[in-house]
Amino acid sequence: MSAQPTYGVPILSRFNLAALYVAGIGLVLMTLMVGWQVFCRYVLNDSPSWTEPGAVMLMSWFIFLGAAVGVRENNHLGFDVLLYVVPPGGKKWLRMISDIAILVFGIGMVWYGSSLVALTAATTLPALGISGAWDYYPIVGGGALVSLFALERIVLRLSGAPIDAALDEIAPSEIAVELENIADVRRDAADLQRKG
Repeated sequence: MSAQPTYGVPILSRFNLAALYVAGIGLVLMTLMVGWQVFCRYVLNDSPSWTEPGAVMLMSWFIFLGAAVGVRENNHLGFDVLLYVVPPGGKKWLRMISDIAILVFGIGMVWYGSSLVALTAATTLPALGISGAWDYYPIVGGGALVSLFALERIVLRLSGAPIDAALDEIAPSEIAVELENIADVRRDAADLQRKG
């Protein structure tokens, strides 16, 4: 389910867009690094030492930034079974509980990620020559954005903004494909009825 927000804090919309672009650029750069590593290893027979740790670090950035974008755009993982059987008033509170859990998780990411940054700040990544803290900055940055975006959703819902209206109109993903092909399904059913 995806509901593109048309409400909310404009600066958070800019953060969301920036995180999306940075994550996309990171994915492209990681792909280029891995491609370069494969070329060097199998064609030049001389694999550079910086490509693997660099690609892993970029992967951390685009995963955590992408997760934050998923929270803002409501594309994050969820267990929606109860949402299909409770009345609309109950859906609002189940989504609120989900957003609170996401907020707590984001705060935990910042808290424990900061501890990891502090523990590894004095170390050096040998292949890259930079501080070991760079391995954990994505957790802190992604956690900060996850927290901000979840808090935004909570505040908007409490203020009465219709942030769940679009979600209630979306068909469950299990039947969305069938709805896209409803004409084919109806034609097949009519054919079966005529034959039977």
